[in-house]
Amino acid sequence: MVMTHQPWFLNCAVALETELMPKQLMKAILGIEREMGRKRTQPKGPRSIDIDILLFGNSVVDTAGLTIPHPAMHERRFVLAPLAEIAPGVRHPVLKKTITELRDALPSKGAVRIVH
Repeated sequence: MVMTHQPWFLNCAVALETELMPKQLMKAILGIEREMGRKRTQPKGPRSIDIDILLFGNSVVDTAGLTIPHPAMHERRFVLAPLAEIAPGVRHPVLKKTITELRDALPSKGAVRIVH
């Protein structure tokens, strides 16, 4: 079940360089979430912090604990809007469309407010 009626939340995208492999990076991310008080009580529900790996260069990863590119990123305006600010021309390695193209292909429903 996806919780569609949730309080407003802040979403952002960051680009980083790492020497970690995808699984190692995910392990580090989960540790950060735990340190920040995240408790996984309700799937897809409100949470204090949620860090996702959207893309990892042009890599495609599909394992039991990790899927890259993020499997729902192309359906979520709240993900694509901030990502398009920092990586508008980056191509999705599976869908072969740019982040801007994916964002612009979404229906206009789902309010996103840009905060700078």
